[in-house]
Amino acid sequence: MLDIEVPNVESPRLRTAGKDMLSLALMDARNHTLRWIGACEEALGGRLMKVPQTPELNPPLWTLGHVGWFQEHWIGRNVQRERGEQCDPTHPKLASILPEADSLYDPRHAPQESRWALPLPDLQATKQYLVDTLETTLELLDGTRGDDDASLYFYRLALFHEDAHIESLAVLSQALGFDACLLTLLPAVAVRPQLLFPATRWMLGSAPDGFVFDNERAPHEVSLPEFEIDAQAVNWSQYSEFVEDGGYDERSFWSDAGWDWVQQEGRRVPRYVDQMRQGVLQQRFGKLVRVPSVQPAVHLSWFEADAWCRWAGRRLPSEAEWEAAAHQGATRGFRWGDVWEWTSNTFRPYPGFVPGPDAALSQPYFGAHKVLRGASFATRGRMRSPKLRNFAAPQTDHLFCGFRSCAL
Repeated sequence: MLDIEVPNVESPRLRTAGKDMLSLALMDARNHTLRWIGACEEALGGRLMKVPQTPELNPPLWTLGHVGWFQEHWIGRNVQRERGEQCDPTHPKLASILPEADSLYDPRHAPQESRWALPLPDLQATKQYLVDTLETTLELLDGTRGDDDASLYFYRLALFHEDAHIESLAVLSQALGFDACLLTLLPAVAVRPQLLFPATRWMLGSAPDGFVFDNERAPHEVSLPEFEIDAQAVNWSQYSEFVEDGGYDERSFWSDAGWDWVQQEGRRVPRYVDQMRQGVLQQRFGKLVRVPSVQPAVHLSWFEADAWCRWAGRRLPSEAEWEAAAHQGATRGFRWGDVWEWTSNTFRPYPGFVPGPDAALSQPYFGAHKVLRGASFATRGRMRSPKLRNFAAPQTDHLFCGFRSCAL
């Protein structure tokens, strides 16, 4: 029997994938999208069209339509698509197959707070839009003249954009309390000794090889003094000690903005947690479960991560420390990918940053958000890279986010 290598559409090497692998990955992403919406439809029934409005999430129908719109906008409607990052984002686009698509799904015309009131197409029409836009994308990809990074840039961008938005449906399922049965849940992770890394010069950011998100550019060398970092994210047992020691009541552990947030929210435990004494009881996808104490603590804001570090006499790692440790500690037990991890950094462009065609993915958040690194258990494998920069407001706790710490 011949050994035939099955293409791995989950591989992080999709950043450098050629046309054939990209085609398979784009189909895989769209199938995964439809599986998720099927799970939402089964769990919510008639409520799918009237999901309760929240300031953090989007209506699932809007998310679906936006995924199709983004792909069509940058590929099917973009006559400069083969120029890649050199395309002019202001160049007029061709008409959409859905006449009202721009007014409904373009974030510039449909800000988050307005999306719940939009006259969105129904589920069947939205699914058809997804089918039609993917069909066009695959036809254009097959006919692409080159197999270089510029020619494939928008196909890779659309793939990762869809993956990111499908993780947001996992976040939605936690917020609304239903289990889509599409996720492998958080593992229990044995505590390992902290890792010490010597002083070094580290190249932060991604080299222009394959697909690179614009906020990962440009690569530049930074000087890192010696640092000690946790081998894995802080777990519930460690975080519970902070809570039981009155961490939410002690002003000295919190930044000014963090203390204001605690008071405003009335927090005494993390989001979705019902009890922390004699074990953690947390709402997980609609069920109240007793959480293993060695699972990574999750649904923690940057404010909570920072306060825990102050209480413990430690600090959050910088994103350069996190990135260096993820690369250099891979064979020493540095574990990542269970929860997104807060770093100490405010989200800002790297030196030499040049915005990509869709600068709206990151530029509006520079200076206001904090950097998250790694991935979560809900992140697709092909998205996982130690170079990837995620970001969120410091009060964010609805994401699958936690943290690790460094010695002072």
